[in-house]
Amino acid sequence: MKLLLTPLLASSNSMQSNLVRFPIAEVSGNSEQTLKTASSKYDCAEQQFQYLLATEDLDNKLDAQVSIVSEFEATLRSAISETYEKGYGEDDAHLFLQRILYGINRLKLFWYDDLRHYSNERSLYLSKVRQQIEAAWQNWELAQIDVAALQLLDVKDALIKRAAEDLDPPLSSESRYIREEMSIEGYCHLLAIASFDGLVEGSRLSRILGGAANEVQCTLIRVLLEEYGNGRLSRKHSTFFKAMMAEFSMNTVPEGYFDLVPWQVLASANHNFLVTERKRYFLRYAGGLTYFEVAGPAAYRNYLTAAQRLQLSEAAMGYWELHIREDERHGRWMLDDVGLPLAEQYPSDAWELVLGYDQEKLMGDRAAAAVMRSIRRAEHSASLIK
Repeated sequence: MKLLLTPLLASSNSMQSNLVRFPIAEVSGNSEQTLKTASSKYDCAEQQFQYLLATEDLDNKLDAQVSIVSEFEATLRSAISETYEKGYGEDDAHLFLQRILYGINRLKLFWYDDLRHYSNERSLYLSKVRQQIEAAWQNWELAQIDVAALQLLDVKDALIKRAAEDLDPPLSSESRYIREEMSIEGYCHLLAIASFDGLVEGSRLSRILGGAANEVQCTLIRVLLEEYGNGRLSRKHSTFFKAMMAEFSMNTVPEGYFDLVPWQVLASANHNFLVTERKRYFLRYAGGLTYFEVAGPAAYRNYLTAAQRLQLSEAAMGYWELHIREDERHGRWMLDDVGLPLAEQYPSDAWELVLGYDQEKLMGDRAAAAVMRSIRRAEHSASLIK
């Protein structure tokens, strides 16, 4: 979050300095000394977590890291209490908790990197930390939705009405700003933050496809196949996103702009990890994906309109055009061939589809607002430099 926008337009070589070390933790001989130089308690605790994450066979070496573990856990408990129990946590506390949670969750995916980075993927200690954060955080998230009211809905009717409203919503002030005013610096900043998901797109969907064969499963597989270019790297959606970034000589390494990602965006990613990893939440995930696919084209039209106004190249906007075409189809599939059939199959629990839909919308709107604030700050910084 400390990076200024101007370096985003630098050469690809200079971009390497923007790579954050957190997702792929490294341990060096002076790591314990490094832990003492952090600028805040959350910076320090995150570095302590990185050190533990990179400790091979962590569960059997915790006794040798008593001081680090104790200090990290004290900060973790304090952040959870302030943020989710007392309700007055600042953004830095939210960010700390979501970054820690993401650092654990990302081990569920394979990044084609050093195999030693996965030595703790089944660590009981990391599982305990994840559960500690998730339990308090999910209670906090659910408290923002009237769950009892959702249980009384006609689920099919609720999904159909919600999808109709979200398919082509009226333009908000933020949408108008993107379309009519956002600068080239703002556009690049948007790409930097969006690359957090755009360069590994569809990965979490892959986690829920195994199991018994039926029409719902096959529809989800069709969505995944299109996201993955039907097995051709040149047609994979992330390849189109990478091409957009390359037009501006931006860093195209996954997680390359991790430090720019607001906690609200991380929370959406972590929520998706949760509902895909726990099959009991399958209906919530299906409802959330329905919203994501239905509402996506409206957002992408804003970005495409901005790119056209800025007279960018086809490569610099091709991802948006592709997504508008395909997600319009995916939205119909998710509603007609996934959401509604699941509502019939699970009548007693069908309300969870609406819960998933509404949570995805709430968290998505929250993330979008945070990204817009970040874009405006970046544009302001760029204007001062000019």
